[in-house]
This record gives sequence, C-alpha cells and structure tokens, in this order.
Amino acid sequence: MTKPFILITNDDGIHAPGIKHLAEAIREHADVAIVAPHAEKSGSGLSITWTKPLHIRPYTWEHNIPAWSLNGTPADCVKMALAVLLEKMPDMVVSGINRGSNSGRTVLYSGTIGGVIEAVLKGIPGIAFSYSDVDEPPVFITKKMIFPIIQHFLKHLLPAGTLLNVNFPYHLRDGIKGIRMAKQGKSYWKEDPDRRIHPEGAPYYWLGGAWGSVQEDPESDVALLEQGYIAIAPIQVGELTCKTTFETHKNFSEKTLALEISECVSE
Repeated sequence: MTKPFILITNDDGIHAPGIKHLAEAIREHADVAIVAPHAEKSGSGLSITWTKPLHIRPYTWEHNIPAWSLNGTPADCVKMALAVLLEKMPDMVVSGINRGSNSGRTVLYSGTIGGVIEAVLKGIPGIAFSYSDVDEPPVFITKKMIFPIIQHFLKHLLPAGTLLNVNFPYHLRDGIKGIRMAKQGKSYWKEDPDRRIHPEGAPYYWLGGAWGSVQEDPESDVALLEQGYIAIAPIQVGELTCKTTFETHKNFSEKTLALEISECVSE
C-alpha cells in the first residue's frame, strides 16, 4: 500500500520540540518532508517575505527525513517547498505542533495556521496542530491520535478551500475527555503593551497580550478545550466574499455614486 506524502512546517522554528513530536507521530505511517523557519515566526500569519532574499539550508533530521530550514515565514516555507524543493506535490501539509493554543480569533495572527492556508489556497489539504499548554506537554498522550486524524481526512477530503484547526486541551496529564468537531471561537488576545525605558532614556514596548474572553458558543473550540476535549475546527478560506453585502449592494455603480455625491454637495 502506497504511503501518503506529507509536508510538515511550523512557526516555532525548525528547532522547536513540537515539530519533532509531529514528525515522530507521522513518519512510520507516511513519507515525510520538513521545511520550517530557521527561527521562531509566531504571529506571522500568512505574511511572506518581499524585502530580503530567502536562503534555504539543508537540515539534518533523524531517520533520513529530508528537511530544510528557511529564513522566512511558514507561508514562505510552503511556497518554496512546492516551487523549489519537492519533486512531487504532497498529499497534505500539516503544521505545528504549536506551543500554545490557536483557538478563537488567534487563528488570524497564527503562523501555524498561515502555513496551512498557503497550502489550501494551492488546492492541498491542510491541518494545523496546537497544544493549549505553553509548557511542553506529555507527548505520549497525543502521539497516537495525530495520524488517525490525518488519515481520516485524507480518506474523507474536506471541501476546497477548507483547512482543519486542531487544538489539544489544557492539562493533558489530567486526561482527554474526547474529540469534538468545533466551531471557531471568538475570544482573542487583546493588546497589553509593556512599557520599558531604554538606557538612553527613550521608551520602548513589548506588545504583550491578555486573553480577552467573550461569551462563547458551547460548541466553540474555546469552550470545548476548557472542558478537556480535543477541538477540531474546520475553517473556510476559499471564499472571502461577504455574500449578504454583495447581494444587498450588487447594483451599486458609478451612476449611483455620482448621484449620492451630487446630493451631498447640494446639501
């Protein structure tokens, strides 16, 4: 039986424990290649590098897994993997395992998610994995669950333009209650800048953040993680149009705008 071919990336950098855990969970079941940032790129979202050249360096990985580091973002890594490094297209791109939750609206900032979005926009299925705990979790608890999730969604392909955002719950050593499909939550990190003074006297800031909880749907990833479930949220990025606004204003035209401008001027 032919093994699937899976590309792995992340935003914590190629040296991070999480990407090693992800590779270990997959390598016996799939052919694997790794392309990841050479340094942490958390919070980079879907950003790409335009203002400096990209340098690719081979990276020695156990079990002869082909691996490269890149001085760019996760989205850069996927772009360069597909355009330069890989001899064939992967069956799936997986990203992570991120240190810290990517629940709620944090997905809009996440480089872990950004790498998967880049794949999905090119028609390749993608899954992002994250640990809610910032401290290194007990790997043995999650290792056996990762590939079955991947395998299920290789067999049951998602609609075009859809990715999966998988978060493992807090306090994994206390046990996992189960696995649930989830809605993407609405909570997010609100800015909480830490003002400091440079030795020369000028102020500077660490952006920082405080978790801004909102009233969540019980089926949201935020709510399910707090209850101890693995939360799997499908996120659609293939269609960005607000259809309601389009239908409401689709007759808007230069003639309509000219009329409204003339009414403003006459007032």
